[in-house]
Amino acid sequence: MANSDFIKTKFENFDQHFYRQLEEYAIFTTVDAKQELIAEGEKVKFIPLLIKGSVKVYGLNDGKELVYYYITPGESCIMTFSTIFTDKISRIYAISEEKSDVMLLPVPQFLNWLQVYPQLNQIFFMEYDSRYRFMMETINKIVFQKLDHRVLEFLQERIRRTGTDVVKVSHKKIADELGTAREVVSRILKKFEKEGLIIQSPSGIGICEKR
Repeated sequence: MANSDFIKTKFENFDQHFYRQLEEYAIFTTVDAKQELIAEGEKVKFIPLLIKGSVKVYGLNDGKELVYYYITPGESCIMTFSTIFTDKISRIYAISEEKSDVMLLPVPQFLNWLQVYPQLNQIFFMEYDSRYRFMMETINKIVFQKLDHRVLEFLQERIRRTGTDVVKVSHKKIADELGTAREVVSRILKKFEKEGLIIQSPSGIGICEKR
């Protein structure tokens, strides 16, 4: 999708002056897979909007990774957005999962747009609400849902997000994202395989269709 098309799709019903300003001030860039976009403690200079690809947003606690959410095309990092009203210091890490196209909105200009175009607030607060609900659902799953169900849902979500039939992910990565041990995930996947729920191969993990 061309940059101008992305702008008009993301920001519907804005005037031509706003579109021209976006094209003037926004920075369009492509990042390779596994490239860090921002780290905790860094000054937030831009609000990112993902055009294509996938970005993981996470925190670190005693060296352990805690995934907050993934950014998909058309979405922004709402935790980055929230910092521009306080100290403008990042509290998260963000890394591209695959080669991704990103639109970066400079913070000073973005703050001006928020005053001139009140509808811009609604776009980002709707995304904030979506992230909040997602994180509440995640907490409920951690507290009330068995780990084997969470592992299966992780695989299903990964397949949905990537649009592939097979997910290329290590047992350790699954364990890290779900806050458990690799050995536990390996046992669960082995059980799923015996039950005919999944297939494991060198190309990745696939979920079997229900018969």
